[in-house]
Amino acid sequence: MRTTATKEIGEWARGYLRRHPVAALETVGGQCVLGIRALRYLILDIITLRFPFAEFVRQAAFMASASALPTMFVAIPIGVTLSIQFGLLAGQVGATSLAGAASGLAVIKQGAPMVAALLMASAAGSAVCADLGSRKIRDEIDAMEVMGLSVVRRLVVPRLVAAVVVGLALTGLVCFVGFLSGYIFNTFVMNGTPGSFVTTFASFATIGDFVLTMIKAAVFGAIVAIVACHKGLSTRGGPAGVADSVNATVVASILLLMIVNVAFTQLYVLLFPKTGF
Repeated sequence: MRTTATKEIGEWARGYLRRHPVAALETVGGQCVLGIRALRYLILDIITLRFPFAEFVRQAAFMASASALPTMFVAIPIGVTLSIQFGLLAGQVGATSLAGAASGLAVIKQGAPMVAALLMASAAGSAVCADLGSRKIRDEIDAMEVMGLSVVRRLVVPRLVAAVVVGLALTGLVCFVGFLSGYIFNTFVMNGTPGSFVTTFASFATIGDFVLTMIKAAVFGAIVAIVACHKGLSTRGGPAGVADSVNATVVASILLLMIVNVAFTQLYVLLFPKTGF
């Protein structure tokens, strides 16, 4: 009995190891193909003035309403936490005047795009996947294809553009709220100097840092939209399949966002090294 159970477990493990890399490659390949097709249709629709602007506005309004308030409330503790940590560290090394530069740069360069993207993946991405997955199990997607309508052009492209625009807006919101909350906490709670906080931040921050943040925000928004649309359009298995697709969307989006963020940060450091003040 024990030998049979061990054999079954071993066969399952070997089968899983054989299937998992293939499934992962198929998923990544499908997402890349979907992204390329969406970009192609986007360019063609803009040139031919066929871009579904009304659908884009609806999707952007929905994503903003679902993500804006949670993002703002998450940005406040992020800014305060960074201000506390960098304030304590700066006090230990005798450089309390640098707390503003450290916490402000941390919010803008790393905190803002990641917080906005994670909230987008959790709120907007899961909703987009659930919407498309529900349409898939009701055979609406197949009906559109039978009628000769492009699913990518009608459903994916406006959601992709909406996610990019809303991601940029949310990142700007997190930058402002996070920096302001860190400034207020450092000034009124930790008895920091207001002028020193702002001056040191202005001395170390550059336009390139903000440009990198906006580029990250656009790419992160596109990643969330493509992953959510791909998972939604590939939903199988009825209502339970929709739940599985939503769960997979959030997990896959977060993993991809973390990996891409590390790649962006490392490339920026290599291509634009800081040589001084």
